[in-house]
Amino acid sequence: MTYDLVATLRPLLTAEASAEAHASGTEPGDLEQAVWLRLLERLDTDGPPLDPPDWLRRAVRSEARRTRRTHRLERPYDTEPVDDTERGPEHLALAAARRRALRDAVRRLPGRCPRLMEALLSPKDLTYREIAGELGISQGSLGPERSRCLGCLRRLLTPEVAAREVRG
Repeated sequence: MTYDLVATLRPLLTAEASAEAHASGTEPGDLEQAVWLRLLERLDTDGPPLDPPDWLRRAVRSEARRTRRTHRLERPYDTEPVDDTERGPEHLALAAARRRALRDAVRRLPGRCPRLMEALLSPKDLTYREIAGELGISQGSLGPERSRCLGCLRRLLTPEVAAREVRG
């Protein structure tokens, strides 16, 4: 039943969220996600709405109003907030050591993982399309490859991280 309800409401929700998103200063996908969450919560407590399309329209408008209120109340900082973390010589040395350990572990990865991870860590902030072109692989295979490489990297770094922990 839930699947039928979702399949029936999906086109209407997409249209309603697209119509309301601009005025609320949010993305249509964010509105859709909030309404789906509301529907799941409702299904869990009260069951399905009696008139699902009407409920959905009201839920989208309600979420859009809530988003507008939030945007009116929240103001961005004029400047970056003060960073009160310790930036002394010890902190800088430890941060440099962590970066070196990460780069060393990346170089020890198998296959094309080192090149992929270097591209992902690049200060140039490359897009997936640029990385795929640079590595000569399809953009669609980048995500699975990245996951596999991160798994390998995690396994390489786990002993080093565990060895540094302070036991007490």
